Amino acid sequence: MLKKSFLAICFLTASLLFSSYTVSTKQKALRTVIIDAGHGIRPNGGYDGAHGTYSYEDDIALGVAQKLVAEITKEMPEVRIVQTRPTKYIVDLHERAQIANQNKGDLFVSIHVNAMPPVQHRDFIGNKTVVSFVGKGKKKKKVTHQVPQYRYYTTPNTTKGTQTYIWGAHKNEDKIIAMRENAPMLAEDNYSEKYGDLDPNSPEFIALSLLKTKQYFRRSATLAGMIEDEFAKVGRVSGGQKQRQVGIWVLQATAMPSVLVETGFITNKSEEDYLNSDDGQQEIAACVTNAVKNYSAWLDKLQTPASGQTSIKTIDTAATYSFLKNMDAHPH
Repeated sequence: MLKKSFLAICFLTASLLFSSYTVSTKQKALRTVIIDAGHGIRPNGGYDGAHGTYSYEDDIALGVAQKLVAEITKEMPEVRIVQTRPTKYIVDLHERAQIANQNKGDLFVSIHVNAMPPVQHRDFIGNKTVVSFVGKGKKKKKVTHQVPQYRYYTTPNTTKGTQTYIWGAHKNEDKIIAMRENAPMLAEDNYSEKYGDLDPNSPEFIALSLLKTKQYFRRSATLAGMIEDEFAKVGRVSGGQKQRQVGIWVLQATAMPSVLVETGFITNKSEEDYLNSDDGQQEIAACVTNAVKNYSAWLDKLQTPASGQTSIKTIDTAATYSFLKNMDAHPH
């Protein structure tokens, strides 16, 4: 098993260093885009994602994703779109990555909704007189002292804005965020058969994923920045481009540039209303589409003509998928 892992790592490293393919300068670099609607309703009817006062991330993510598909189709008819979750029902995380890799996507965009816990408050409401006794026998005496009293309560969190994440192998980030996004993976049926004892947050898996991440890091980061720029243009509060080291499965297991877009905070009432509105979802879809168009143009500029053709140094997608599939079958 160790030998297989070593050979696989060597193969992928060699691919990263030496492999290249040649494309016509007339051919667009961006041909297939994978759209992933985060979370989804479970077979038992339960919701999987974050929730606000009246709505759920699962529904919002699907609504935005469907509008995004329509918008990209309209603005970029030459681009093939593949959806990982075209219905309201959840799709296992390993299957989402397989859909993306098997379709040889050039880009993976995952749509999510953010959430924050309620804000904790403590108000001083006065002192309470407490009586106690000290000493024993004839020396025993009564004493009183004042104990401060507090009222504890929570209020909704007012954090607002967008964030676009990429998987950055050299950054330290809060594990709580990653645990929330990977929770559906741990709840899947037959988890051990699909993933074995694989831990997406383990140092070993992160090290393996680093080989792929380095290849796609610049492209993922460029798109993430473009998406946040578009949000800022329409007046959204942009939280900027973010990196996560601890594993977000759909970012780690997809053999292509990948971003995860947190479209707003469902725990902020005004943002919840925006995220559920047709206008809000359409605006989000338009922003991401504009960013994808800019990203596509940027990719095309990276192609340097040489005798009518361009050589783009890249890892072979099919080979990467085989490697990742081998990891699924033989986790360590």
